[in-house]
Amino acid sequence: MSETQAEDDRVLWGPATGVGSMPGGDARETAKTVTGSFEDFPYLAELPARGPGADMIGRTIGMLVDLYAHVEPSGWRISDRPGRDTKRARSWMGEDLDALEEFTQGYEGPLKVQAVGPWTLAAALELHGGEAALGDAGACRDLVGSLAEGLHEHLADLRRRIPGARVVLQLDEPSLTAVLRGHVRTASGYRTYRAVDRQVVESALREVIAVHDGPVIVHSCAPDVPFALLRRSGASGVSFDFSLLTERDEDTIGEAVEAGTRLFAGVVASTDGPLSDPGGSVMGVRTLWRRLGLNPGTLAESVVITPTCGLAGASPAYARAALAHCARAARSLADNPE
Repeated sequence: MSETQAEDDRVLWGPATGVGSMPGGDARETAKTVTGSFEDFPYLAELPARGPGADMIGRTIGMLVDLYAHVEPSGWRISDRPGRDTKRARSWMGEDLDALEEFTQGYEGPLKVQAVGPWTLAAALELHGGEAALGDAGACRDLVGSLAEGLHEHLADLRRRIPGARVVLQLDEPSLTAVLRGHVRTASGYRTYRAVDRQVVESALREVIAVHDGPVIVHSCAPDVPFALLRRSGASGVSFDFSLLTERDEDTIGEAVEAGTRLFAGVVASTDGPLSDPGGSVMGVRTLWRRLGLNPGTLAESVVITPTCGLAGASPAYARAALAHCARAARSLADNPE
């Protein structure tokens, strides 16, 4: 990697960041914690403990254009008009953006925001009859178009608020592998939706990714992340739980790295527990690099350190410690790549 390319990478990415959710419900205190922990790569945190509309599905539904939904006991269901739940989601998003804007005055650098990707959204959002949009190809197409338009508006709002930010968009797709394999269960639970063709999945992801003129990463904390498909879809990076990698993932990871894909390696547990020393947290990353025969000097340019998943299920004290640990682990990786 040339010196110029490495410098460009430092502009696009920071060494460590969070995945998305945080515990509690205080937007201002959370924004203060996140920006203080990741001075080089803050992110817009989600606070699902506030209730429906603050969860990742409801939060993204609030971004949709000309598509609305409300909460049923079974989850989010399509509505004919925006109701209380959609309005609440938009209000909380505004609150979160206000808080982030306050603590990023004058900030210039990478800033990450998250939204649910089209396939996890299609698997979670119910149509009027109670079945998921995933089972209706026309509904999926409408959802992709609405999400793309909504993200365009959301990103424009963020740029107005924090003009010095170089926005990184993260699409959360924990259900993607299940969609590809036909493992998403229907409302009855007795059968599953048919697997979606990989070309259809890739095309929809490409359409949403194309909305942003900056880097887009795709996050999944599920096993068997389809690295090659995501790279073909135009993702600049892939965010994943490092502990779930298997040997069959390694070749596609090596190809992705050599093609310039950034790895957002989740190496810090997302629920309360003991934290190892920072160097120990990234030992597996170093070992993988050696097995793949990659240049250790490229580690800091190729890897961003994160928790394994969102921190909503952690205690506030542990969540703060986990974010700080990610930053220290990233410094260890950069200082001691061998």
